[in-house]
Amino acid sequence: MSKASDLPVGPAPQAVSLPHFPDRLHAYVWRNWSLVPIDRMAGTIGATPDDILTIGRSMGLSDPPVVPEDQQRRSYITILRRNWHLLPYEQLLELVNWSADKIAYVLREGDGLFWWFGGHKPKVGPLRYAPPGEEARKRAAEIAAVVRSVFPHGLGRQEDPLFGFVRRLSQQQTGARSGSQTAPPGSLFSPRFCFSYFGVFREPLLSEFDPHPEGLLALLADAGVDGIWMHEPLYALTPFPWDPTVSERYPERLERLAALVARAGKHGIRIYLYLNEPRPMPVKFFERHPELRGVTDRGVLPGQVATLCTSVPAVQDYLRDGVASLCRMVPDLGGLFTITASESYTNCWSHHSAKECPRCSQRTPEEVIAEVNTLLGEGITRASSRCRLIVWDWGWKDEWAEGIIRRLPPTAWFMSVSEWSIPIRRGGVINTTGEYSLSVLGPGPRATRHWEIARRCGLKTVAKVQASTTWELGSVPYVPVVETAAKHAANLRAADVQGLMLSWTLGGYPSPNFEAIIEVGRSRKVGVDEAMTAVATRRFGAAAAPAVVDAWRAFSTAFTEYPFCGAVLYNGPQHLGPANPLWPEPIGGYKGLTMGFAHPFDDIDRWRGNYPPEVFADQFAKVADGFDRAIAKLKTAIRGTPMDESGALALAGEIDVATACAIHFRSSANQVRFVLARDRLAAAKTAEEARSQWKVLETILKDELDLAVRLHAIQSRDSRIGFEAACQYFYVPMDLAEKVVNCRYLLDHWLPVRKPYVGKDG
Repeated sequence: MSKASDLPVGPAPQAVSLPHFPDRLHAYVWRNWSLVPIDRMAGTIGATPDDILTIGRSMGLSDPPVVPEDQQRRSYITILRRNWHLLPYEQLLELVNWSADKIAYVLREGDGLFWWFGGHKPKVGPLRYAPPGEEARKRAAEIAAVVRSVFPHGLGRQEDPLFGFVRRLSQQQTGARSGSQTAPPGSLFSPRFCFSYFGVFREPLLSEFDPHPEGLLALLADAGVDGIWMHEPLYALTPFPWDPTVSERYPERLERLAALVARAGKHGIRIYLYLNEPRPMPVKFFERHPELRGVTDRGVLPGQVATLCTSVPAVQDYLRDGVASLCRMVPDLGGLFTITASESYTNCWSHHSAKECPRCSQRTPEEVIAEVNTLLGEGITRASSRCRLIVWDWGWKDEWAEGIIRRLPPTAWFMSVSEWSIPIRRGGVINTTGEYSLSVLGPGPRATRHWEIARRCGLKTVAKVQASTTWELGSVPYVPVVETAAKHAANLRAADVQGLMLSWTLGGYPSPNFEAIIEVGRSRKVGVDEAMTAVATRRFGAAAAPAVVDAWRAFSTAFTEYPFCGAVLYNGPQHLGPANPLWPEPIGGYKGLTMGFAHPFDDIDRWRGNYPPEVFADQFAKVADGFDRAIAKLKTAIRGTPMDESGALALAGEIDVATACAIHFRSSANQVRFVLARDRLAAAKTAEEARSQWKVLETILKDELDLAVRLHAIQSRDSRIGFEAACQYFYVPMDLAEKVVNCRYLLDHWLPVRKPYVGKDG
């Protein structure tokens, strides 16, 4: 039984301060107002519900919304993230109503949140309620005045509540424009599989929610999807021979998996499982089974887990027999896809060195990795199953690829990330793409080379792409670069790729991008423009289609200016956009954290990769400019165009999504320029230097305030904005309202005292 004191801390710097709030108490109330029931907020800090209500109303907040239980359960990452710097572990446990064991699992193994949150828990003492003093009350009244001025209809409630999209996407669709959308049996691409837009990455088969409701299955099938993938460790689906407790409830998972396979099959959708095997075990496990131990984790969970060595016959039997058992119990399972060199320590070569293992250090990585996949394939064969084995080269060193591919079983399919290793030049900066790019057209040389080796070995090929969105911008359901998506599909069609993996955990929304890709795959004769027109006509009507297609082309062109590199994808401010506060002083002791999971802060050196700061900002501004011009042109073009109600609503949503994208890109440019101007003002040697930077800061603050208000309005009517399956909500409307308070504080309190002396010349 864990205690709060057992939870990971790491090198814990002091928590960051939030000077735009009167104090930590007011920040706590504001940040939890729409996410946590008032009584739990109160109990966590020793207050009464009336105390909490009084604090909220003193800042101008409307009565708090009722927070449904399912919303609370779906939002735990969002709640933990926003309180990470406000509460110590003991109070976080109270706030989410969890045991220390549960949060320990989520932090270390389940979602790996401790790593995503930066590998540290900020130092912060317990927060205890005390009646606010005079200064705090005065500042709260200022905030209330801002709220009343900017949000005259109230703050704290929204037209489309959080996760409202789940209800809509779960409903059975009646009268939808669907018949012609389903890809025919002769589609050139199959499988065409993705992740559920609101899927659960950990324990999907025991989830309290259904990640695959009938309505969503129908919509995905309608868009042309014929497969959905989910993640379950093998030990969760078959007996773990060395410790039965590890496999607890596996029969229940199998029963639910079989039921899902049957349900999805009625929609023409097959279920695929992601296997990252064998999963590492805690080092204590190997005290009982030292003969199974391979290499020890030195990266994600250093010193805490080690591999089950796949050169050990008993481990080989477990992999082969486990898959055979799984395929017998779920005979209509669509497929398994594997990653054998991932972030997780699986086989002894999974992290590129097996020197610690006395067995695998004597073998090549090609032998070991191919053998793992072969064992899984043997399990499928032993069960006489039609289940596909799709082997993904993610994480392999390039020099390993041919040796691994040539050793794979002849029934395997081979998958590679299409856009990997494409050279690009943006803003004069040279980079090479990895994965997660919608702004770069594949396929690239790595995938092309590996597919060719696979074909010579008689293997079928799959391209992994991101059809709807990527970590270029993870907080929207899709980036409407439909022309790029369709062109990519045409290139893959020409490359004779047989199958498509359409998304990782993000990017599974049934978007126009999906439909255009599938449309291109109907026939070798379907052109890109033809595909886009067909999709636009179905969604918005024939009259509006030409203007929408023009906009999709313009969005695609603008997106080619995105400042792509790996550092930007994972560390940049783009996922939070205007929800990221502007910081009056440099944040010491903190780095911008992966995908903004905890916070990007103001760490522009970590955000920008190898782009110079000004170029980095300029590139985001170019993308925003292109989107804004296309949106304005689209609005003008459709004025007076006849549309039915369904088409008009769909087009309004399309414009909102595109506008949200533009706002994120504009804000990313602003944030870089704010940090540069803030630091230059502090270092200014002359009044003229200071004056120019002061004006830049004033302009940016006003623009960021406006962007936050605009995005608040969009998110309040479209709960898809800000959401991603693995991250939950990057931000909620209250965060965008907080940005308004943040900007107003800086304009009214911080910037005036830094205004340089102005002489007689003005």
